[in-house]
Amino acid sequence: GRNCSFLQEMDVIQKRDENCYCYVQNRTIHLQYVWSTLQVTVNSRETFRIEPISEKSNCRNSETVFEFAACAVQILWKPETSTETSISIKQYGEDVCFKIQPFKTEPYTVSVKREMLDGKLLFLFVAGIFLFHFANSLSRSTKFFYLSGITLGVLALPVFVLLTLKRFIPRHSTFWILMSGCLMSSLYFIYCFKENMQWLWSEHRNYLLGYFLAVGITSFATCYQHGPLTTELNITLFTWTLQLTAFVLIYGGVTIPQVAYAVIAVSLCSKGLCYPLGAACHIGRKMKNHFKSKKLVFKYLTDEEYREQGETETIRALEELRAFCRNPDFPSWLAVSKLQSPHRFAGFVLGSPHLSPAETKAHDEQYGIGSFFLEEQLFETRAESEQDDSANSIPEGDEEEEDEDEMHKQISFPYATELL
Repeated sequence: GRNCSFLQEMDVIQKRDENCYCYVQNRTIHLQYVWSTLQVTVNSRETFRIEPISEKSNCRNSETVFEFAACAVQILWKPETSTETSISIKQYGEDVCFKIQPFKTEPYTVSVKREMLDGKLLFLFVAGIFLFHFANSLSRSTKFFYLSGITLGVLALPVFVLLTLKRFIPRHSTFWILMSGCLMSSLYFIYCFKENMQWLWSEHRNYLLGYFLAVGITSFATCYQHGPLTTELNITLFTWTLQLTAFVLIYGGVTIPQVAYAVIAVSLCSKGLCYPLGAACHIGRKMKNHFKSKKLVFKYLTDEEYREQGETETIRALEELRAFCRNPDFPSWLAVSKLQSPHRFAGFVLGSPHLSPAETKAHDEQYGIGSFFLEEQLFETRAESEQDDSANSIPEGDEEEEDEDEMHKQISFPYATELL
């Protein structure tokens, strides 16, 4: 029912008397404004007071708990006087109206400027996402437990004191009634501190630092005396508290409530679907490996690799034979009765070489360097090369007969004989 002036982006208004100003929100949703805010700055050479005007002054029409808490705090909070102040207005919130009351007839300036990326909102949003997804591991960290206790003691001292004295309160109903009052008083304290933070830091910096230091040390000492959480029930409750706090940060970190609800829903679904998705990925990898066609890759050995592999496999097979013969279940008497040289077999089982020196010498004379077998192979290779040269001059009619003769030739394997 007031005759208020409507604010728009890039407005600069100068007035002297008391007046009411309103900013009507844009009802069309644009995702580029998800972290965008409007900064309304009021400057004057004399002191003035800004009093917010809310249509929901009775707090009965609040849709969410956060709106009810903000409304209750606005009723209790009395604005302070100053010469310069700034109001941050979210892009897609309620219509904001406020009244400027100058104490003297001096001009004041009201300027409206858009901030496309509000660093505070982005920090709250990222912190909420991080806190939600790492709540389980953070709740088990000792350092984070002490940090949370110090933060709770500094920002919500009544709540911290009540949690410390919980064991002395016999009835749970009394505890929750006191907790509700302490929580409301803590919200009021946080709201007043946020609105007057610049003034408190400039005028009462020493007292503010003294409060932070004293309460922080006391909170750390209390948390250290009680020790970190050990039972699974307390850790689970602490995890749920961190996740609930993460939802509050996500809701306060965006200007579009629908985006906040969507992010919270996706976060809850991601927590619930992590195990089914992991199991599905594991089954998919197993099925892919099962039905994947494996192509055989043939590798041809050189003469040196063939010789080394033969020696290695022979040594391994002989060791397996020794181990089998040493087995108590091995029919030793039956084997000895069928052997021509039982003493040589016993020496082999106990670790002696499987070839005698005479057999090794005979093998070297027959297949070693300068042996008759090697010379025969060399001469045979030369004869085959000369035969191929002469085959090139044979008429075409005789080529079929030559091919049939070559098919019946035997190919010699010198290394196979050596292995045997």
